[in-house]
Amino acid sequence: MAFDGITIANIVKELNQTILDGRIYKIAQPETDELLLTIKTPKGQKRLCISASASLPLIYLTEENKPSPMTAPNFCMLLRKYVGNGRIVSISQPKLERIIHFDIEHLDEMGDLCMKTLIVEIMGKHSNIIFCNDKGMILDSIKHVSAQMSSVREVLPGRDYFIPDTMSKLDPLDVTESVFRDGLISKPMPLAKAIYNSFTGVSPVAAEEICHLAGVDSALPPRELSEDVLAHLYRQFTYFFEQVANGDFSPQIYYEGDDPVEFSSIPLTHLENYRVRTFDSISEVIRTYYASRDTITRIRQKSSDLRRVVQTALERNRKKYDLQQRQLRDTQNRDKFKVYGELIHTYGYNLREGAKKLEALNYYTNEMVTIPLDPQKTPQENAARYFEKYNKQKRTYEALTGLIQETHDEITYLESIVNALEMARGEDDLTQLKEELVSTGYIRRKFTKKKVKITSKPLHYISSDGYHMYVGKNNLQNDELTFHFATGNDWWFHAKGAPGSHVIVKTGGDEMPDRTFEEAARLAAHYSKNAKSEKVEIDYVEKKHVKKPNGSKPGFVVYYTNYSMMIDSDISGIQEVQG
Repeated sequence: MAFDGITIANIVKELNQTILDGRIYKIAQPETDELLLTIKTPKGQKRLCISASASLPLIYLTEENKPSPMTAPNFCMLLRKYVGNGRIVSISQPKLERIIHFDIEHLDEMGDLCMKTLIVEIMGKHSNIIFCNDKGMILDSIKHVSAQMSSVREVLPGRDYFIPDTMSKLDPLDVTESVFRDGLISKPMPLAKAIYNSFTGVSPVAAEEICHLAGVDSALPPRELSEDVLAHLYRQFTYFFEQVANGDFSPQIYYEGDDPVEFSSIPLTHLENYRVRTFDSISEVIRTYYASRDTITRIRQKSSDLRRVVQTALERNRKKYDLQQRQLRDTQNRDKFKVYGELIHTYGYNLREGAKKLEALNYYTNEMVTIPLDPQKTPQENAARYFEKYNKQKRTYEALTGLIQETHDEITYLESIVNALEMARGEDDLTQLKEELVSTGYIRRKFTKKKVKITSKPLHYISSDGYHMYVGKNNLQNDELTFHFATGNDWWFHAKGAPGSHVIVKTGGDEMPDRTFEEAARLAAHYSKNAKSEKVEIDYVEKKHVKKPNGSKPGFVVYYTNYSMMIDSDISGIQEVQG
């Protein structure tokens, strides 16, 4: 969910419970559009990070300190002058706007008690941090907005502060049924869009959830809904926002695999197919969600060169494979030419000169066949021509069969690299993948005296029964796990017929319980190309039955006796060991 009014309401509740009546101990401005406030409270010291970044505006509690510039910016100096050691007496949200007001009590130069307001606006590219006096006049802001920049509102020292009402949106916490109905019907657009365009602080995700709760298609225009359906929609809308008004929040992150796809302060039933993780704090949700998204984005950016190399090689091999398959199909009639040659030898003695065809009984099938002939050639020459065609196509078939298998293995190997790139969590993983691509000839090694140090390690999990399970993040780790780390009686798991991780379960010589088998199979399913399938077929066998052919590529193994199971790829209940 975007930073909508509902998320802001959750943050305001959390801040009221943690830093209200706290004193501002330190004020720092680590970035041009970011503040870091250190606040002393009876329960200990808290840090509040406020970012007005156009690309990622945020506000959350954090334990992390950030380095500040040697010379504090003017806005930071102004805040230190007025509200350094000030007491936060009120934290509020006007209506359900994406705005937070911090009313701060402080002493002026004369020792008199004064009030200032720090206003945080989380509004995408228009986000700002504005400092006002007790009369609502702007003293300064972290971003200055002149009349040339905005025709709606100037944000400059000396101007009066106000919230621009450009959309004429309604307050969802205080709307009657008739106003609700009339507001929606007047908008010629899909229902979900009409909802978030009509009410303050409602994001598209929240609008989808309201439609889902009411059982109404969010794509329908509001004017097509009956009075009864609109009444039911209003009731669900009211129930939804009662949770917000009562502060009944349950901060959650929704995951697709390991990737965070959405977060919310209120449970989203229309995302029930995603894995959900619940948190105690909305600040923790924001830190976790954006740290994860930032890590994924950073790794994807850093792996772009490797992805391009692999994708180019994949496309080339797939085109080669298709061409080889077409050529192989052209050899399917090779046996027919051999039979034609034999039949001409058998029945061609009574052919008249210049004959264009031979009709004969095929003694292999007991069917009559018509064999085209070259009238310029003798029967022996026609037979020789068909034998030559047969032998040529036979040689082509035999050569292509081996080449097709080689190309197929190459595609499977490259797909395993793609899978490993998806699994990469850090730069060490990318370094190891690059080394693998160098060793297999896809990347030319640059001359360097410095030896590449690889510290990437396999993923480590513990089953519900206490068994240690290891997952290779790439082919080099797969080989290391299977042929150097695992012992003969350990169990080996892998997705059947699909690129994926080798999963090793250390048994310690014990007979493993069924639950551990299932959890290891889920890991193998989750870390495979087929992870998004409803069920994945997993092969598993004792490690001693897994062999590596001589000269085969990293990660490639063979096994001939194994068990199989069909299982889902949900690993949310399996404990991962960090570090």
